Amino acid sequence: MTAAAERAEWWRGAVIYQIYPRSFCDSNGDGLGDLAGITAKLDYVAGLGVDAIWISPFYKSPMRDFGYDVADYRAVDPVFGTLEDFRRLLARARDLGLKVLIDLILSHTSEEHPWFQESRRDRDNPKADWYVWADPKADGTPPNNWLSVFGGGAWTWEPRRRQYYLHNFLACQPDLNLHNPAVRDRLLSEAAFWLDLGVDGFRLDAVNFCTHDPALRDNPPRAPGERAADGVAPDNPYAYQRHLYDKSRPETMEVLRRLRALTDRYEGRATMGEISGEDSLATAAAYTQGGDRLNMAYTFNLLTPEFSAARLRAVLGEMETRVGDGWPCWAFSNHDVPRAPSRWGAAGDDDFARLLMALLLSLHGTLCLYQGEELGLPEAEVPFERLQDPYGKAFWPAFKGRDGCRTPMPWASAADHAGFSSAEPWLPLDPGHPARAVDRQEATPGSLLRSYRGFLRWRRRQPALRLGGLCFLEAAEPLLAFERACAAQRLLAVFNCGAAPQRFRLPKGPAPAPLEGHGFAAVVEDGELRLPRYGVFFGALPTARQGGTGTGNQGATGHG
Repeated sequence: MTAAAERAEWWRGAVIYQIYPRSFCDSNGDGLGDLAGITAKLDYVAGLGVDAIWISPFYKSPMRDFGYDVADYRAVDPVFGTLEDFRRLLARARDLGLKVLIDLILSHTSEEHPWFQESRRDRDNPKADWYVWADPKADGTPPNNWLSVFGGGAWTWEPRRRQYYLHNFLACQPDLNLHNPAVRDRLLSEAAFWLDLGVDGFRLDAVNFCTHDPALRDNPPRAPGERAADGVAPDNPYAYQRHLYDKSRPETMEVLRRLRALTDRYEGRATMGEISGEDSLATAAAYTQGGDRLNMAYTFNLLTPEFSAARLRAVLGEMETRVGDGWPCWAFSNHDVPRAPSRWGAAGDDDFARLLMALLLSLHGTLCLYQGEELGLPEAEVPFERLQDPYGKAFWPAFKGRDGCRTPMPWASAADHAGFSSAEPWLPLDPGHPARAVDRQEATPGSLLRSYRGFLRWRRRQPALRLGGLCFLEAAEPLLAFERACAAQRLLAVFNCGAAPQRFRLPKGPAPAPLEGHGFAAVVEDGELRLPRYGVFFGALPTARQGGTGTGNQGATGHG
């Protein structure tokens, strides 16, 4: 790959740091994080060693779903600042060598968006077909059995049109009709506005919800024992259906092609899709293949409560088998799921948090870190009376919503509200989080934050971890072992996913030369690797040009 191509495809093997702006840093003392607060902390983010930031929505919005209900795609909501604040953020990111991705929501808007206000007025206005409208059945009930992710039916009655409108999420988030060419054109124009401003690309929210079955066929029930979509609580009626007709429709491919054609007109831009569903790995692979769709996509398959070496190998192996010339993206935490240490039953155990760090940052693909992950923050406890998330309010107490992973970032352990704000924050600070604040970990040798910085520096010097293919080796639970290899480097990586020491018999052939500088210790003796609890090993193997024979592909093979 030429230097120019590498610059254009900076996103391959990159590490992207997700910022949830309401909870990152408050610059003006109103209890809400904002764009100026992000700008003030970009030196910290760049100091981690990441390549890019992804900023969750800051568009003008009534904030029923905290920015994912867009009322104006080209305006910054006043709670976050101004468009000039965003320009300053972009300029500072450029100075620090950080790429900037922003959320783009294509599937729906807020009911307060002027497009919907016009569309709902009657059936004859210029935007009458900009949203998904349908007549009732003869008995007045909704046109089909589709359900909302956030609970209840996916249709709401509009008396002025005497029709129902579709909303896959909240009733105040009506679905755009992307079968309409005028809607697709206008959304591309909104995207071009931000590309012209200088953003490096988009994270595409709920991208496989962009189109629906025009015939509005009923979804079939999920068969007994059939796995529900990852990320959906089992007590949510949404889990009772197979979502064949309300999302992941073939017409979405044309939307992706049009978007890719737009971003390809701007050098070095990238698109990252969020995909959920029963067969989300196959969908993610399809959405990134062929060079004319998304650059990369992630799913919820590793954002579930299940953690084991077998689970990791099954998910990663299936993606490697399916992805072809596409490109995966992986995350262990984000703004929609409980934080990984708590979700996987090891909150407060920094050995486990370091294992997750090394494992995630060694995977084939692009990697996303969520703010506070580098601090080892556990899921926060938010009492019902302080809940903000409508999803959590609807399904309490079995499902407590998404507020626990969205609480304020702790910057200074002894400061009011841990340095996030001078005012009471919009969500309460977890009592245990100040002890893991940035200032305390920066001052503590061997802290998790320092481990992240050191590991990310080390990773930059390992071409196999950024761009190499992946090949699994046989390993018994709780061990996970794979090779990462490119023309310049071949590595063996072994992870002990268990809380007790383990041994791993090395494959026949040249012994791997232990690598240093990554922060982990393991012992190689008599062809055997000895790993401490949650231990990790990285070793260099001969490359093909050095005469190495390899260990054989006993799992799935990635591409490099």
